[in-house]
Amino acid sequence: MSDAEGAPAGGRQDVWTEKYRPQTLDEIVGQDGITERLQSYIERDDLPNLLFAGEAGIGKTTAATAIAREIYGDDWEQNFLELNASDERGIDVVRGRIKDFARSSFGGEVQGYSYRIIFLDEADALTSDAQSALRRTMEQFSNSTRFILSCNYSSQIIDPIQSRCAVFRFAPLADDAVEKQVRKVAAEEEIDLTQDGVDALAYAADGDMRKAINALQAAAVMGETVDEETVFKITSTARPEEVETMIQTAIDGDFVAARSKLRELLVDKGIAGGDVIDQLHRSVWDLDIDDDAAVRLMDRVGEADYRITEGANERVQLEAMLASLALEAGDQ
Repeated sequence: MSDAEGAPAGGRQDVWTEKYRPQTLDEIVGQDGITERLQSYIERDDLPNLLFAGEAGIGKTTAATAIAREIYGDDWEQNFLELNASDERGIDVVRGRIKDFARSSFGGEVQGYSYRIIFLDEADALTSDAQSALRRTMEQFSNSTRFILSCNYSSQIIDPIQSRCAVFRFAPLADDAVEKQVRKVAAEEEIDLTQDGVDALAYAADGDMRKAINALQAAAVMGETVDEETVFKITSTARPEEVETMIQTAIDGDFVAARSKLRELLVDKGIAGGDVIDQLHRSVWDLDIDDDAAVRLMDRVGEADYRITEGANERVQLEAMLASLALEAGDQ
């Protein structure tokens, strides 16, 4: 593996998620329908306020910065204000930094552009008062400022703001989109990436491109070849077949064997109970069980997830779930 281009002095590498972040809308993978619509806004010079909703690592921030780059070119940083609402979530940030930036372009063009862009990341972290103040600011500076808001849950954004935005719902990235990007990065960094390594990265990422590229960079440090074993080890992810074997053993009525497999995942491999639950949820429909059994299993997975989220002991809850499945098998 070669050193990353432009690595800082002292041998430290760049963070690949930033080094290979798409610079234009055309470079964003896996969100073709959304990027085409955004591109049409730019071509018509008719950009509305935007609301991007979706999970982490799927292109929301990248799309916002790509819009700014395409509109302003080299001047994009002077005409683009990025704030993270999870850090600055109160009404003061709306009354202060946002209003000051919007006011600076009020009443005419700034540097030859008819409006500037304010990007508010994690906008669902804003308090209700801050969102109400933001709504008023969006109205007041509608002629000179465009707002791009991103959030994980659009339901946390008040309706008056949603109604003032074109809403785009970003979906988790498909495995082929993740594969395309990690192969591109691997080729640029001269990494030997096996096909099972690609499949493992896509599985561990679960639609999150940032997680996939971070895992690739971490795995590349471990050796010259990035394969399945390296990826699962570096991401503390269980192999799908291990999770499926554990749950199938419980369904077959052998609680002791299922509990032993769970212990191996939690203790020997150090996988968090919440991550085991997530992988269980993804594996339910891959098991060789009928639909009724799958529904009952989903019910138990949901209950265990809720209890763990509320602070219950992870191992106790997972063992209780396996025990209930084994008891059900004994009753049949």
